[in-house]
Amino acid sequence: MLVSADYLREIAEKALLAQKVEPANARLQADVLIEAELRGLPSHGLQRLPRLVARLRAGLADPAADGRARRTGAGAFTIDGERGLGPVVMMRALDRLAAVTPEQGIALASIRNANHIGMLAYYVEAAARRGLIGIVMTTSEALVHPYGGTEAMLGTNPIAIGIPTGAEPFILDIATSRVSMGKIHHHALTGAPIPDDWAVDADGRRTTDPEAARTGAIAPFGDAKGYGLGLAVELLVASLAGSAFAPEVGGTLDATRQANKGDILILIDPAAGEGHPSGLAAYLDRLRASRPADPLRPVAVPGDGMRARRMRALAGGIDLPDPLHEEIRALSEG
Repeated sequence: MLVSADYLREIAEKALLAQKVEPANARLQADVLIEAELRGLPSHGLQRLPRLVARLRAGLADPAADGRARRTGAGAFTIDGERGLGPVVMMRALDRLAAVTPEQGIALASIRNANHIGMLAYYVEAAARRGLIGIVMTTSEALVHPYGGTEAMLGTNPIAIGIPTGAEPFILDIATSRVSMGKIHHHALTGAPIPDDWAVDADGRRTTDPEAARTGAIAPFGDAKGYGLGLAVELLVASLAGSAFAPEVGGTLDATRQANKGDILILIDPAAGEGHPSGLAAYLDRLRASRPADPLRPVAVPGDGMRARRMRALAGGIDLPDPLHEEIRALSEG
């Protein structure tokens, strides 16, 4: 059913407030979920809310914590999330880094012991709108098989980059897997089959059944290239955050284990170099104006589709599965 973003934000906040989440934290967590829905990423949207509520009830997520930071260098911080909500810990880290980035030129936070941070684009866009380049990486449970393998050994390990351009920021947000496990869960929720190149089942066979894929492994995107990039993110995050490797990670897809994945946030002040952000917008417009392979489909830049989907959803509503709508409404009523 089509429902308005404002209505969904209200009931999501109420569901969190019913678990004694601080009001500002509830607004932020709900906003991250709603923004994912608006941008056409339901895998990172409201389907995550019932599990998050269950984690709060189980004491696996702290409704008030925003992370304890330790400064380890001029522009470097390590942050213990203290089981805080992922968006709350990440945005507090962004505030800390933004305060020192103009002086240092670059700043980094390595984060552990925080809950799922959701859509990475949210944070790098927030950085870009402050005039800063933002890079975010995170890890997850073992969900992805290595190139040439069939066993889940890596996380989906997404990376996002946001760059101010003088106009709309450039936003890239990609998983190093073919898709996110959240997207497979969304197909399971709606009863839709998945393409046969997304995942294998528990026996290592390609499958179109999202339920079978949930107990199997997702393919890396681009075969060896996605595998290599996903492994690089796995090693980089673990080496900086001291987080667990994927086969030992839990807490982003369950309500039984403490979250022990890691997150990395890097902010860079463009003024530390010699570039000019205003020139970036003109170059991106040249890309958009370049000759398309299909005249009916102009060339786009990463972030364009996300913004277009957001505008359509704000005007026409978010298409939320009825069972999920009923579940969230029940949570909001306590």
